[in-house]
Amino acid sequence: MQAFGRELSRKAALPRVPAIGIALGGGFARGMAHIGVLKVLEEEGIPIRVVAGTSVGALIGAAYCSGVSIEELEKVAHSCRFTTFARWTVSRYGFASNDRMTAFLTRILKVKTFEELRIPLGVTATDFNSGEAVVFHSGSIIDPVRASCAYPGMFLPVNIRGRWLVDGMLSHPVPTQPLRDMGADRVLGVHLKGQWAKGGAPRHLFDVIGQSFAIAQDMASHIWRAAADVVVEPDVAGFAYDDFKRVDDLIRAGELAMREALPVVRKWLEVPAEANSFANSTPVPQPAPMPAD
Repeated sequence: MQAFGRELSRKAALPRVPAIGIALGGGFARGMAHIGVLKVLEEEGIPIRVVAGTSVGALIGAAYCSGVSIEELEKVAHSCRFTTFARWTVSRYGFASNDRMTAFLTRILKVKTFEELRIPLGVTATDFNSGEAVVFHSGSIIDPVRASCAYPGMFLPVNIRGRWLVDGMLSHPVPTQPLRDMGADRVLGVHLKGQWAKGGAPRHLFDVIGQSFAIAQDMASHIWRAAADVVVEPDVAGFAYDDFKRVDDLIRAGELAMREALPVVRKWLEVPAEANSFANSTPVPQPAPMPAD
């Protein structure tokens, strides 16, 4: 009993480390910059307690939270091309299906359900009919990630439990608020700002759709920025949405941007003694599962 009391006293003396969450935004191939951000956080020993992802951020977040190492993520990134995730199709709902993502995720993920993840994860999508933001954090990982990546006009919507879902970037371009809802004390948002088009007249329909969404996201950025403590913005302006062959440059862009933000993030770990608590051993609370229709 005395030993137990001493252990409680020791834990009570430990400073409380705030639960740090990272929100990974969308950007298709530009999302490889997220790997560089995560790489720096690991190298610097910054503990990430919770992750939320939109579109490619959901894909990389799922892999990382499942236990895929940074080294493994880099190797996978080098092998990725547009056809890794998509196949062209003839449909009134879009020009491509991302059903190939099922085989891809089945191959790379260390676990297949949210409950098995080593780090709690939220995956965002948008209900096509209601416009409602949907955040998945229970059950199978694969279809929610596919839904989060279902870019309107390009990819077909994904049906999950009777709901037609499209890209999470429509409701959470950078999912900072879902992290707050999942219990994060400090929120690090990663925004992959970049123009879809390269100037001048649009080349094709995808330029029109992509640039229009980029404009709309910029106009609404104040919403997700309000829920972030720090926003990291890798310099991806010179990269095309499908620049999968420039993985090393994209990862480097993520590293550079994260290193610039490190002084602020390190201060989060400098907690005054009066903030002592047992929170270090307390798991981040999980929001309620999305109800089935």
